Amino acid sequence: MNLIALGINHNSAAVEVRERVAFAPEQVSEAMADCCSAAGLDEVVILSTCNRTEIYAIAPPRAALADKAIQLIDWMASYHHLTVEDLRSAAYHFEAEEALTHIAQVAAGLDSMVLGEPQIFGQLKSAYAVAADAGTVGGELNRLFQRVFAIAKKVRTDTAIGENPVSVAYAAVDLAGHIFSDLSQCSALLVGAGETIELVARHLVNAGVRKIVIANRTLGRARELGQKFGAEAVLLSEIPEQLPAADIVITSTASQLPILGKGAMEQAIKVRKHRPVLMVDIAVPRDIEPQVGELRDVYLYSVDDLREIVDQNLRSRQSEARKADLIIAEGVAACARETMEMGAIDAVKDYRRMAEQLRQQELDKALRSIARGDDPASVLKQFSRGLTNKLIHAPTAGLKQASVEGRNSELQSARRLLGIAGTREAQGKGGDSGTDTDALEVSAHDTDHSRHTLQ
Repeated sequence: MNLIALGINHNSAAVEVRERVAFAPEQVSEAMADCCSAAGLDEVVILSTCNRTEIYAIAPPRAALADKAIQLIDWMASYHHLTVEDLRSAAYHFEAEEALTHIAQVAAGLDSMVLGEPQIFGQLKSAYAVAADAGTVGGELNRLFQRVFAIAKKVRTDTAIGENPVSVAYAAVDLAGHIFSDLSQCSALLVGAGETIELVARHLVNAGVRKIVIANRTLGRARELGQKFGAEAVLLSEIPEQLPAADIVITSTASQLPILGKGAMEQAIKVRKHRPVLMVDIAVPRDIEPQVGELRDVYLYSVDDLREIVDQNLRSRQSEARKADLIIAEGVAACARETMEMGAIDAVKDYRRMAEQLRQQELDKALRSIARGDDPASVLKQFSRGLTNKLIHAPTAGLKQASVEGRNSELQSARRLLGIAGTREAQGKGGDSGTDTDALEVSAHDTDHSRHTLQ
């Protein structure tokens, strides 16, 4: 398996390095072609995300994979106008089966910043499709990637590695799904307009929430975020008017004092006629007074409550990751066996081609003899003898040479390959004394054939 996986990710390099080796989408096709040419590779796929840039490549037969990995680093440094030293300290590489294992772990989300996250699988499939369109994927990478995709799907099907949220933003939305049966009928009020609220808004939209209001200290930022998700933007001062319509309230601001108090929520609950409301306070210091949680029909969770959920879910994912590792190991082992079997295909084809040529030669000779009027029985006997001798000539010569040179292990392997392992022992027990004579007869025929070939 001439597979190489080389890359830089969130574990091996800081974002300042990762962003310098990232490939823009419009660069990738040209970069893969250049990589094949400059590094002398047969096939290449480039995966470039915010957390990793990796190159998966097939090296030519009998190439030294470690040397090819060095060439890949040199090429990447040259392509991105970096020094080789900058990359070598941050890059990692895997070869052969270890490379396939790594790619499968990436596809299954086991190597992600968020363990088990599903987006990387789609990103890897997209990277493969781009490479296929660019013509840098051949039969080998196609076969290996199909195996990787099958392994990743099995991990998703047979484990629960992606089922429990392990980010605070996602955990907040997941809570809403447990409290409300149909999120598409819910309205959400988000307080703040930072990165966390943006993640919350994205998860809410993906979960089916249609009406979202974003309240912020400055209206400009709220509107900017609102445009991304089709949300309404309001000022913090408008929160009391928005509360009665909100089934879900999630806050994350930098305020040093609470923004929502018990009194405002009491008024909102009366207007809502005691319909339940989920309130999630992700801020530190808290945006919502703890006393709000004392109100009936209010389900209030703090960031600590969410972190307990996240930690528990992370432990669950880690347990599922161990199951995933076993699935990956089994898949890689099966692929390795398939690769080794394919390694014999060319040899089998060549051997069959040679046997067919010999058969045709002997058949043509027999047909000519019959056409001359020779006795058909004699012709058939000569045909069978001649074909047998030609077929066993090369193996017999090889066995003799191995015996002369004392390569006994090769002799034993040859007996197994030729299907004669144990034959001599069986004949010895049966008292068949014709074996040595037969061997001598074969040897004589081989000698005659060799002389004929040399002439």
